[in-house]
Amino acid sequence: MRTFVLRARAAPTDSQALLANVGGDAHTEILAHTLMNSLFVAQSHRDDVVVHLVLESTQDYSRTISFIGAEMQNIGGFHEKALLAKVANALDVSQGLSKEQERAVEPGIRVRTLSFERLVKDLAEDHQLYVMDKKGDSIREVDFGENPCFLLTDHIPMPKKTFNSLKRLGAEKISLGPRMLFASQCVVLIQNELDLAGM
Repeated sequence: MRTFVLRARAAPTDSQALLANVGGDAHTEILAHTLMNSLFVAQSHRDDVVVHLVLESTQDYSRTISFIGAEMQNIGGFHEKALLAKVANALDVSQGLSKEQERAVEPGIRVRTLSFERLVKDLAEDHQLYVMDKKGDSIREVDFGENPCFLLTDHIPMPKKTFNSLKRLGAEKISLGPRMLFASQCVVLIQNELDLAGM
């Protein structure tokens, strides 16, 4: 199983604000692009992938929206508008939740009022965590285990204190090359490396 976590620090948890920010300062289109490149291949989708989107621009709690490839049924299209509609719907379903509560949205999609830190702590129990860093080990030199989990961020970098927390959880820094890439581009390269390795 492959897991991707996108920490969208600028993405609003209000559905209308999310949709209004496509192409705006929050760059909410990154959510759709990352979903697209994580879940889809030509004429099919990947059933061995889980994607967690963590939206952090909020009045109350962060929202973690999880897409489980093996359980998804009605994807509704792989274009930006359709994917953002799924995210917006999950945000609407999450209204009224208290901290660290969960609701099912539709088959293969669930939403939780869960912070990035808590999500990653939970994932660390049965996943090897990898965080993107230009100074990390080349992805081509990494021996991946059965449940790799890749931690990505939007256009706002991870805080330095987050790297310290991730290190304590056993996260390894990996590099995809000398250039800073979009999260959605990182996903394509990671998927390709794992495909080539027969994982």
